Amino acid sequence: MPRLVHDRITLLLYLQLGVWGFFLYGFGPVVPLLRDEQGVSAALASLHGTGLAAGIVIAGFIFSPLSRRIGRGPTIWTGLAGVALVVGILWVARPLPVTVGAAVLVSVFGSLIVNGVNAALSDHHGPAAPAALSEANATAAFMGVVAPLVVGGFVAAGLGWRAALSLVVVLIATVLLLAGRWRVPVPARVVSASPGSGRAALPRPYWITLVLLAAVSSIEVCFSLWAVEVLRTHAGMASGPAAASFAAVLAGMFVGRVVAGRVALHVPTIRLLLLSLVLTLAGFAVFWVGTAPWLAVTGLFVVGLGMAVQYPLVISLALAAAPGQADRASGLTSYPVAFGFGVAPVLLGALADRSGTHLAFLVLPAFIAAAVLLTVWLARVLALPKVGEPHTEIVEQVA
Repeated sequence: MPRLVHDRITLLLYLQLGVWGFFLYGFGPVVPLLRDEQGVSAALASLHGTGLAAGIVIAGFIFSPLSRRIGRGPTIWTGLAGVALVVGILWVARPLPVTVGAAVLVSVFGSLIVNGVNAALSDHHGPAAPAALSEANATAAFMGVVAPLVVGGFVAAGLGWRAALSLVVVLIATVLLLAGRWRVPVPARVVSASPGSGRAALPRPYWITLVLLAAVSSIEVCFSLWAVEVLRTHAGMASGPAAASFAAVLAGMFVGRVVAGRVALHVPTIRLLLLSLVLTLAGFAVFWVGTAPWLAVTGLFVVGLGMAVQYPLVISLALAAAPGQADRASGLTSYPVAFGFGVAPVLLGALADRSGTHLAFLVLPAFIAAAVLLTVWLARVLALPKVGEPHTEIVEQVA
């Protein structure tokens, strides 16, 4: 069994991703509040999701060359500095085009953090990468649990959501101080011993994981951007408590990722991924039928448990399918994530304008079903006999 070592490099990467998690999961519950401020439709408000998607696409183009030029560590710190800059912009941003533009910009910087951390953990931990990625995302989920509670508390106290998101600057400064004390470098990219192999054609399983990543990203972003609205309109919750209750999703994700950090060392990745999708569907059913706030919030917690491992497991499968090309493979994962952020919430928002957010949420089971089918297909492709030497790590995750 692979062994996961929690050295200072690993802990630093966890914290860096956690800072981005605080902003991202704090921004999700802010979208309905921005919609109220700006007096726009659900479809127009969903353009903030499109802005996040556009930023992810831009980051996909620039991450790999930027990482090669200045290194993974400086690339991640550039992302963190950019997030702090956008927090300042949001203090003065009011019109919809400006806030959507801020969403684009913060997504570029945030994606630099995510891609850098994913690639560094994959190279640093090798066979234990699925567990490391799960724990890194558990850190982000923990910060995400705190963020909606902070947003809801600040809104209820009359301080506003902008003051709540400003706490991310304090977190960045804290992580920077820790990094200075620890004096540990972020792992540089692994250079393949085979000349030219760094630009070799990526194998078929890798491309399947990209489509699968689009499906699971669609599931997560729809809950992130619109679950609060369902709590307000279907479960009858006020804006402040509804925004704070979104923390149930992040609590479920935190618990799921902490547990998965150990389970992933013993259970095949494909099997664990399928179980998570079934659990997500069960949680969605409880959330969707729940008119009592406690029942709807319970459903969100179960949804969080299910979604917890989906992104880190699919990322680990993708990076394992591209040995020696972690930076390139990590950069390309930006595109399916962008598809999920850009298309899924706009689709849901358009449906919500026609039939209400509650009925529009029925698009979620379709995304879950697509993810299940893609996972089964990936398992079959990985189990096929290979010509020549197979990539052992990814094949063993199906066994």
